[in-house]
Amino acid sequence: MKFTALALSLTASTAYASFEKISPLIYEPRSLVTDHNAIDLDQKAIQTELAKLTADGFQNAKEIYQEGGYSKSYASIRLSSGLTSQLTKGTDISGTDTTGQMVNGKAYSTYEAGITNIIVQYKTLATQDTYVNCQVGKLALPNTSGCFQESGSLSINGSQYSYNYDVSTDNDNGRTIQGFSTQGEDKMHLCKNCPYDEYDKYYNYYGEFDYANQWVLAAFEGSSTNFKNGNADFGSYNFAGREQAVKKGTAYMAVYMYVIRELEDAVDDCQNGCIDCNDDPVHAWDEGVAFYTGSTSDQLLYALANKRCMNFKTCGTEGGESANIPSKVNYDIFNQFALGQQSLLEGNCPAVKAATRRITDLMAVPLIQGTVRYAYKVERQLGEEVEKAEGATFAAAVLPRVHACSPTDAKTIYDNMRVDAPSTNFAAVKTAFENNYECMNIKCNDVGGLYSVTDYYEGAEPCQDASAMGTPGTSSANSISLSLGLGLATLFATVISLM
Repeated sequence: MKFTALALSLTASTAYASFEKISPLIYEPRSLVTDHNAIDLDQKAIQTELAKLTADGFQNAKEIYQEGGYSKSYASIRLSSGLTSQLTKGTDISGTDTTGQMVNGKAYSTYEAGITNIIVQYKTLATQDTYVNCQVGKLALPNTSGCFQESGSLSINGSQYSYNYDVSTDNDNGRTIQGFSTQGEDKMHLCKNCPYDEYDKYYNYYGEFDYANQWVLAAFEGSSTNFKNGNADFGSYNFAGREQAVKKGTAYMAVYMYVIRELEDAVDDCQNGCIDCNDDPVHAWDEGVAFYTGSTSDQLLYALANKRCMNFKTCGTEGGESANIPSKVNYDIFNQFALGQQSLLEGNCPAVKAATRRITDLMAVPLIQGTVRYAYKVERQLGEEVEKAEGATFAAAVLPRVHACSPTDAKTIYDNMRVDAPSTNFAAVKTAFENNYECMNIKCNDVGGLYSVTDYYEGAEPCQDASAMGTPGTSSANSISLSLGLGLATLFATVISLM
């Protein structure tokens, strides 16, 4: 009998999985990533503050961007006496929380004997709704219920240590959206087997390792970037325009690239031909899925693909629908997520690399759709600052991919979509993208056309690929005609029918 890779992944995972599925499309992680999954709550908190369209709201949003609130929560603790022996990273530490209940943590780093200042990371649970109960950072409405009480005793390696700290200021976060960008040089350029191909396109285009961070900070501050290409001057924008540049920059530039980084990290650590010895790369792969999707599935890249598919009639397992259902891009990406995970478990590293390449290609589709959509809004529907800012940010998120194929077409898109572009030519932007679909390993059916209620907008119809394409849905490598959204029961029935 013959099983598809996706069916193997899902059937195998059900045998011993103990972690919650990610997204409605049923990805079962093999490792604990509820804390990683919660990074979308930072994005949501940022957007809540930005929406106030005030200086205070922007400052609050900037602090959440820089210091977080929901992911990798830790407490900076001051012990009354020095450690009697070395404290190894990951060692269990327990104490009492602000409600009088026991709270568990672990040593954030390794600390030598005699040290009095330590960082304790709160342990996370496998249930997403209760993954951690100390969420402070720079949140406007922090949750301190599960934080260590201000003073008391910690149990460390069988010994009791008196301590004190400030619950409101000494609880912070080790994972932030800003960090996804500022760590780019170390984690995507200087690391083993680096620079990563996709990150290198963005570094070569912008000339800055933390290009996403610099875009976001300039939008926060109403200042200018200083890139090699693709500069933006937000000085003429009001809060409304800058809001769009910030919130789309955080999700579609900073988080976007870090998803790819986690998948590449899994490829790097994969041990070819070795079964059951790829736990670390499987964890990295699970992290990539978590960052792509988020805990609510409505803030990050998964949500973007579903929004844009309704605009471009690319929803559903085969595409061709504009309903409020998952996009074909998401079905295809989650197919590749499952294939990549199964390939790691089998020690098939070339297959993991192929899945990473395909996911990377598909992730660009909603960014292209976003740019094309706002080019149309600006020129044909007389869009103003908000629409221009949205279009400029979508373009910034994908221009390096185009530039790697054609600097000329990238310049066309930039000149029409940049911040304060004097004019926008929708047809020129659409054509510039389409010129490079083959180079970017996507097809016309992946992107679709800008769709109204009953038909495509004039001049915004889907393009036609040079080669015979067949029906919508044939563009994805290793395509499996199974709807993940049908649930495991339906999937198993399908598998049985294939035996």
